[in-house]
Amino acid sequence: MPDRIQLLPDHVANQIAAGEVVQRPASVVKELLENAIDAGAKNIQLIIKDGGKTLIQVVDDGMGMSVTDARLSFERHATSKIRNADDLFHLSTKGFRGEALASIAAIAHVEMKTRPGTDELGTLLCIQGSRVTDQEVITTPVGTSVAVKNLFFNIPARRNFLKSKQVELRHITDEFHRVALAHPAIGFQYFHDGNELYNLPETNHRQRIVHLFGGKTNEKLVPVSEETQVVEISGFICKPEFAKKSRGEQFFFVNDRFIKSPYLHHAVSAAFEGLIRSDVHPGYFLYLKVDPGSIDINIHPTKTEIKFDDEQTLYAILRSSVKHSLGQFNIAPVLDFERDQNLDTPYDYKEKGAQLPRVTVDAGFNPFREDSSRKSAPSRFSSKQESSWESMYVGLDSQVGNENTFSSLTVESDSYTSSIFDADGEKEQRGSSFQLRRKYIVTTIKSGMLVIDQSRAHQRVLYEKFLKSITVKNAVSQQLLFPMVLHFSPPEMQMIREIKESLVAIGFAFGEMEEEQLQVTGVPLMVSSSEVGMVLDHLISDYQSEQEGESFSQTDVLSKTLCKSLAVKSGEVLDTESQMALVDDLFACKEPSLSPFGKKTYVTLTESDIDKKFI
Repeated sequence: MPDRIQLLPDHVANQIAAGEVVQRPASVVKELLENAIDAGAKNIQLIIKDGGKTLIQVVDDGMGMSVTDARLSFERHATSKIRNADDLFHLSTKGFRGEALASIAAIAHVEMKTRPGTDELGTLLCIQGSRVTDQEVITTPVGTSVAVKNLFFNIPARRNFLKSKQVELRHITDEFHRVALAHPAIGFQYFHDGNELYNLPETNHRQRIVHLFGGKTNEKLVPVSEETQVVEISGFICKPEFAKKSRGEQFFFVNDRFIKSPYLHHAVSAAFEGLIRSDVHPGYFLYLKVDPGSIDINIHPTKTEIKFDDEQTLYAILRSSVKHSLGQFNIAPVLDFERDQNLDTPYDYKEKGAQLPRVTVDAGFNPFREDSSRKSAPSRFSSKQESSWESMYVGLDSQVGNENTFSSLTVESDSYTSSIFDADGEKEQRGSSFQLRRKYIVTTIKSGMLVIDQSRAHQRVLYEKFLKSITVKNAVSQQLLFPMVLHFSPPEMQMIREIKESLVAIGFAFGEMEEEQLQVTGVPLMVSSSEVGMVLDHLISDYQSEQEGESFSQTDVLSKTLCKSLAVKSGEVLDTESQMALVDDLFACKEPSLSPFGKKTYVTLTESDIDKKFI
């Protein structure tokens, strides 16, 4: 029997490892930025082109590498961080597995320029698909520059799975935020297609958060500080009134490394219990310092998941720390039963000063003058106006007793058109409808009974209306008397700019769009001015959860978000006319049986189904 097991070639093994380490351009950005930080850089530049598909370049002013180190850095499992297995439990650096550069070089064109401070000349190294194509001595500044071009050039299937430029850029920006937030003492510059997106100077944690998420973020932050033998906690939480539908501003850092931990997130959410609604999420930027020997960060190739030795204790300390900060800074609600709210100064008048009343006196007024003299004095009414009241009753007697006064008046009645048809095309005969549990609409039809989920049905109706409005671009917009000014972070404003054209097509009208605020001058007819902020928050939340990648298009995501936000909710009372109108609108849709999210909108109970219940 011939032998069937054989060793994989190095380039194939590197490509398989790349599938774990490099999932998209953002993965390359993370690895290169962490390498620059480990090199002791004080200033780092990130240069992106075409959402990372064409170019990803990281330039740092760190210690650089010698010729031998530069060549060895692209070999598998080559690292300067560990010498034996025990070192894995005392790590204080980012990259240590020795897989990142080898994996990246296996699926891209890599060009590295590096020079240590002790050498006068540097090294240029060019690699394509794990194969070194060029190595020479060059003149270059101290530090390292790594340019990754044409990602997944030799794996077309992986390249086809990449999303649009905007989506990939958003993932890269998320990784940039995570690294920049963990290291405020390092200056960062971020460029995309020649445009500077961020220029972050060396600063502290609070200012770094403000630089990344906008000046309005400063008023949201509440400091958190706690030091115990188990963990040292610092950072900030956002005030309860700024909780959002999206999970965007939620960051955990353990020993200056970003992690994802649903368990710790639950601890923070538990501290906010009673202060925020169940459908919103609090924002936080929390930094945890623990003993490196008490955690294991080698359980996942991307190193975003960490295993703690004593999670229960950490959970309790984190929850109590956040609760303490909420109470210490008077964020928690307090009831004062002795205060009379009727005596509170209205909000609009808190900053206004007192104004003395002004009284004017008519010095020429004399009540004992005759009528003729009074007429010459200033008066608000003329004699013609005073005597014209008699003309109001002219012709009134001629109309008294006339029974046909309103005989020529016609009233326009709404035309009734039913849209429920049976298999033969004949109109179903249905009676009146009623609402069941404020959730379902029940009505009779020729074959039995119809039970409709009012929320899902209204979602289907609105979804098709919005799709038609965006496609045809004939939506009607109602202009606001006073334009609304909404505040968003720079990343959220970037998302709004991406979908601005679709929002305008659906009926929104915008004024000035600045870096951190948006002026809304018009809204669709189906959207009230009080719902504009909520709708835009839901849109941003859906885009951050990558619904665009799962759906057909940006138009589809926009329509689904709007219909979900504006549809009638379960628990709302509908009168009979609204119930019947919703039923007719539903069966006028192209796909009335399913909601936009693939769930049933109604069920039919035939007479035979009901008869079976009594057998």
